[in-house]
Amino acid sequence: MAKVLVSDKLSPEGVKILQQAGFEVDCKTGLPPEELKKIIGNYQALVVRSETQVTADVIACAKALKVVGRAGVGVDNIDVEAATHKGIIVMNAPGGNTISTCEQAFALIMACARNTPTAHASTKSGKWDRSKFKGVELYSKTLGIVGMGRIGKEIAKRAIAFGMHVVAYDPFITQEVAEKLGVKSVALDELAKTCDFMTVHTPLTEETKNLISAKQLATMKPSAYVINCARGGIINEDDLYNALKEKKIKGAALDVYVDEPPTGSKLYELDNLIMTPHLGASTDEAQLNVAIEIAHCIVDALTNRAIRNAVNYMQLDPETYKVIGPYFTLAEKMGRFMGGILEGAVKEVKLTYVGELSTYKVDILAGSFVKGLLVRQMGDEINDINAIELAKGRGVKIEQVKVTEDQEFANSIQACVVTDKETKTLEGTLFANKDARLVKFDGIYLEVAPTEYMLVIENQDKPGAIGFLGTVLGKHGVNIADMSLGRRKEKGMALTVLNIDSALDEKVCAEIKANPIIVSLKVVKL
Repeated sequence: MAKVLVSDKLSPEGVKILQQAGFEVDCKTGLPPEELKKIIGNYQALVVRSETQVTADVIACAKALKVVGRAGVGVDNIDVEAATHKGIIVMNAPGGNTISTCEQAFALIMACARNTPTAHASTKSGKWDRSKFKGVELYSKTLGIVGMGRIGKEIAKRAIAFGMHVVAYDPFITQEVAEKLGVKSVALDELAKTCDFMTVHTPLTEETKNLISAKQLATMKPSAYVINCARGGIINEDDLYNALKEKKIKGAALDVYVDEPPTGSKLYELDNLIMTPHLGASTDEAQLNVAIEIAHCIVDALTNRAIRNAVNYMQLDPETYKVIGPYFTLAEKMGRFMGGILEGAVKEVKLTYVGELSTYKVDILAGSFVKGLLVRQMGDEINDINAIELAKGRGVKIEQVKVTEDQEFANSIQACVVTDKETKTLEGTLFANKDARLVKFDGIYLEVAPTEYMLVIENQDKPGAIGFLGTVLGKHGVNIADMSLGRRKEKGMALTVLNIDSALDEKVCAEIKANPIIVSLKVVKL
């Protein structure tokens, strides 16, 4: 009989599902870390929400643990890497709070439009200031949705039902998919300029942090409102404060904050800001849905039926994994590299597996590549398991081809990605069957070890280009760890890839781009 520890509050229906499967379930909430470490060795599964911190120390004490289930979307309170190293499956419940968060966002949109919170407070205080709280109709107004994932799509349905015009910004949604949803796909700057209401529904990643800042807020209509029920930090709180204080926009509503609770925040000073305490998933239905979803996932995993909603699991027999395991890392790094280089919405992905590698069960590698390609926009929402499904849901065509004939490299992965703006190709292989290398980019031969920070520079093949780059980076204290050079023909266009030890400031990028010998520069963070 498997033993399951529920360490955060979980709806009784979820506990019941675990018990009906024949598991022994202990509900012990609010455990101090030391107490959790003492008892975790007795359990095969652990169910948490956001309170319990499943650290590497906790995982080190988990002698029998097979599954950690998060009754919610994010897994930031779980050390996924430590769990993976120990062979523990980490699962989440990404679909359970979609409607709940959508409805909270829409409630805040309506509250902004009709001044509901302030009108309520005024009336409860004994006043009757009807003229003071005159609002606006949603009908015929333009709603701008930043992020068209599950929640963004649900918001669009409701807005259209209210007679609103909907524009959306999502780098990985094509215009064709947007049209099927009844929305218009636009650039972020255009969305900011045209919308009457802006609502944010992206995960918080390095790419989306401060996505909405002073630049966008300055171009919005003075009558516009901004709503955030996604994650604190996607909207720059200082810039939002200034925009509201100076009446550059009409108002805003926040359900999430950089620091929660936002104790001492200057946001409290504003009378044109609605604030709620992270209520997006706080409905009876959402709590019930995530509990049921994660309970069924754990039952299936512990009874060897299926693995669903796993963020770190690949179902391969040990012998196959021994051969192709290192290619998972290569595929994801190739995807991350392409994701950092490409411009436009992805429309097609073609992966070709070359050599003996193609004789194995390699189709699963596509999940790693697509995850790497889309992770900057989708964050915790995407993993190796669901990457293909999420990509197809965004209208991305995925093709996989196996080639057994000998080519330039004994075993390699070739990727071709088509966006609505460009097409790029990349080939990767393993050195000594373990070390990832990028060996050809857009037909140019290279030898690049993918590292955390990389500069990809297209330049004119003229003397002085490399010296210039070294001088500028050295002047700003940026160390070059490695360099790879390639070109199509003599004195034509050349490609320079630099591995650097730290991130690159925008001012340094601008200084490099100012040299006419530099055609383009992309900063890639793997």
